[in-house]
Parts: sequence; structure tokens; C-alpha cells
Amino acid sequence: MKFELLSGSDLQAIDALKEHYGGAQTIVDSIRQKRDLETRKQILAEKGYGGMIEDAERLVQQFSRIGDFERALSPTYRDDFGTATAQVSGFQGARVTHRAMQRMAESAGTDEPCWTPSEFISVVALTEHYVYSGDLMATLTMAENIMQASKFCSTNLIGTPLPASRFQTLEGVTGKTFETTDIGDGMAQIILKNMGTAFGNLGGVEVANDNHLVYLDGITRAALETGGDFFLNPSWSSIIAACYFGRDIPNLHFKISMLLSTQNLMQFRMLMNIMSEYLRDDQTTPIYEVNIGNGVSPETFILCAEELDRSGIKGVSLAAHLRINPDLGMPDFDWTDNAFKVLESGTDLTFKYESDGTARELDTMAAYFLPDDERDAAAEKIGDVIYYKAFRASKDGREMMRRGIRTRFGGASY
Repeated sequence: MKFELLSGSDLQAIDALKEHYGGAQTIVDSIRQKRDLETRKQILAEKGYGGMIEDAERLVQQFSRIGDFERALSPTYRDDFGTATAQVSGFQGARVTHRAMQRMAESAGTDEPCWTPSEFISVVALTEHYVYSGDLMATLTMAENIMQASKFCSTNLIGTPLPASRFQTLEGVTGKTFETTDIGDGMAQIILKNMGTAFGNLGGVEVANDNHLVYLDGITRAALETGGDFFLNPSWSSIIAACYFGRDIPNLHFKISMLLSTQNLMQFRMLMNIMSEYLRDDQTTPIYEVNIGNGVSPETFILCAEELDRSGIKGVSLAAHLRINPDLGMPDFDWTDNAFKVLESGTDLTFKYESDGTARELDTMAAYFLPDDERDAAAEKIGDVIYYKAFRASKDGREMMRRGIRTRFGGASY
């Protein structure tokens, strides 16, 4: 590239942060260890989640199986069509996820059963409580180990309150300084300049100055503590930093948010330039998935996929929202017909649901940013919202199968 994306000072700071956590191999090994089911169950029993995990293992045995539908339908899958992967957003912690599992189990045996998605997204801030209490690990255990999701994506918002000592340590490690404010009880928070409205900065995605280091520190701590290996990334600078940071950590992955606005080929090429700058030796990138922006036509989506294929960058999937929260965009947004055009062109597609298309209570962006205690109190209602999203994904997936399109859901539904 004509201009280096990261300066020598940037590289030094990121390398120092990685070494602070033991280096790349230690991070790789720690993530792998913490993803083991028995390891997670032992830790969660000590943290008070043993009963929930035991019940989740009971519930999953009741789930409807896709094989039953396929035997009844006998679909003829077409090799010239793309493969569809189901993704649902909003798995907001352990209690919410457990409630959604209850509803999925209840749907088994009905004419329209709910299958578990292949990919889960969570927009819970990586607070001290969420990361270290067992809440996040219990969520991951139910999603990844029990429902056998192929991916579970967590979200790090740099505006999340943290112990002031964490910022002090980070400054000492990296040699950078961070503009924070004291919020009491030994806690501090990055000062966000663009928070003009409640969600004007989506709860803290502003990555000014060296704040990408706060992002990297947050996802690394969560990965080491819980085995989480997939994180949402909505900022150009933190994407660049993540591609460099993760180049020698093959089990650490990132998802590009549609809020990055990859809305056309120019923007998509910018992203490919970033990925190509820090490719791994096997030509893969730490970026596992790109959520193409909601304004994109199916033709532009297909062109993005074609250019990605020609780039030689391996292992990147492209996703599109089929339905979105009513407070995220158009209340009647529906990209379903476009998804069929993409898939029937022979292009793979991850079909994502921020909503089931119905304006339900707590089917909102606001529900993503509830404090830990309020989220737990509303877990039943939020869990129901997740169920309806997964239900919509299942209905649309069945229609795809009827048309000869191969679909991917969570392993527990097979």
C-alpha cells in the first residue's frame, strides 16, 4: 500500500499488549482449553451455573431434527445454488439463552418447529460482571457446546465501564494514554465525544486516538477467561488493529458489523485491502465474516462475493440482514427476496435476523444495552424475542430447502 496502515509505534504497542498476555501461543492454547465442555462445566458449577447447564443439556435432547423434515420433504439440492447459513442476533447472556432454549424445545413436534441457528450474535457489553461471573461462559457453553453453534460472536464496546486500574495497566504496557472519566467506585470509562443521543455511538464504538488498544485488551481478556473466539468489530481502526493482532492467533476471529457501512464495491475493496495487508501464511485473515450493509442490492452483494473470490483471501463469509430491529432502520425492512436471488445465483449467503419482522416488546436496539441486572430481570421476554427470530430463520430456511438450497443450522438440530 502507498501508506502504511499501522505506524511503528502502533505495531510496538500492539505487540506489547500481546506479550502482556503471554504471547500468541499462550493465547491460542488458553482459548482452546477454555472451549472444552468439561472444563467449562467444572468452572460454571463453581460459579453457580451448574443447574442451568444441566437443564440445557436436557432441553437440547428435545429439539426438533432437520433430518425429519428432509425425510418428509425429500428436497433436491442444486449444486449450482449457494449455501445458506442461519444467523440470529441478540443472545443476551445466559438467562436469555436458556429461555430461548426452553421455547425451542417446546416447538418440537409442531408443524413449524424452531431450529437452532448456526451462528449466534450477542451485543452484551463485556462488563466485569458479564466476563468474570460465569455469565458469558455459560452463554457460550449453551450456544457452542450444547446447541453446537458454528460461531458465537460477542461484542466489545470501548465505552464499557472498567476498573480504573485496567486503564492504568494498559497505559503502562503500551506506552499510550487514554482519555477517561472517573465514574466512582474505582471505575472509569473512555470519554465518548460523539454520544449525542442515547445510541448515537451505539453504546461506545468510537475508536479515536489509540482506543483500538482498549478494544483489543477487552476481547483478549474475554477470550482468555471464557474461550470466546469470535468478536464483533464495527470500526475501521480496530479492524486494522485486529487483523495485525490476530495474524498469528489462528483461533481468534472477527466479524465486521454492517454499521461499518460496506454498502458498495468501493467500500468493500477498502476492507479487502486491509485484510490483504495482514494475511496469515495460509492466506486466511482474522476476519471470518463481513456483514454487508443493509442498503446493498443483491447484484452488489454478488459482485462483492465475486471480488472476494478473485482476491485469493480465504475463509471469509458474507452475511446480510433479512430483518432488522424497527429502531435500527426501516420498520418494514425485508431482504428475503433478495437473499433468494443471491443464493440462486450460486453465491453463498449467511442470512441474519436482528428481528423477526414483528415489532415485539424488547425487539429493539435498546434491549441490547440494558445493564446486567435489568437484562436478567427481562430475560424471559428477551428470550422470547430470540426464539421468534430463530423461528423466522427456521421458516425461511425450510423455504430455501424446498427450493433446492442447502442450509446450515446449529448441530443440535441435526
